[in-house]
Amino acid sequence: MINYAPKVSNAWNVFTYFNFGVAVVMMAGGIYSPEASFSAKGYYAMAALMLVYSTASITKALRDKEESDRIYNKLEDARTERLLAEASSDRV
Repeated sequence: MINYAPKVSNAWNVFTYFNFGVAVVMMAGGIYSPEASFSAKGYYAMAALMLVYSTASITKALRDKEESDRIYNKLEDARTERLLAEASSDRV
């Protein structure tokens, strides 16, 4: 069986946090600067927060699905190996 080992570099983590920070600053500036009512700015702020939350949720859901598929495949591999071992021992 092949063991899965995620390869994530520290540079990638720093890059993603930096990009998130830049996006937050840009969104805050974009919400603050237009000549709009306070309620419109609040709506835009809530939409931005919901977008960030939903992005994180989708990412987690996809990661969890991939991990569960990997575990299911390991179980299927183990069952197959057991059946092959039993079949080969019956022939001897």
